[in-house]
Amino acid sequence: MMMDNRQFLSIGQVKDQYLTGNLPKDDKNKQNIPAGENSFASVLNKVKESADKSYSTEDLKFSKHAVNRLNDRNIELSTEQMQRLNQGKIEAGEKGIKESLILVDELAFIVNVPNNTVVTAMDQTENKNNVFTNIDGAVIV
Repeated sequence: MMMDNRQFLSIGQVKDQYLTGNLPKDDKNKQNIPAGENSFASVLNKVKESADKSYSTEDLKFSKHAVNRLNDRNIELSTEQMQRLNQGKIEAGEKGIKESLILVDELAFIVNVPNNTVVTAMDQTENKNNVFTNIDGAVIV
């Protein structure tokens, strides 16, 4: 391990300098820390990007199960309904919902928001007891 000849300051000295405004006039005591991969700003940006992905504007994907349910139940989505379903997914993500029930007209969709995936779909008239499980929020669009 190599050590250079930099002068290190204690936390108290640094605090005093910044609180009293007595910053050093020369650059000898300043440490230029590059904004590298593990800098606070970099880590903060990664966390923000990760949070933004949870309600991205990408089009929804349909799981194999959801495609089968759409076919079995003869459900066809119009372009306008698909846009509303996407908007519902975005709104769910903005509210922090992970597994959302999204109601579009008489259709009900369970959407995994972080994965951007419709898990299942049904016509509300099929669901006799109107009970939906394993969701943490609902959006009506």
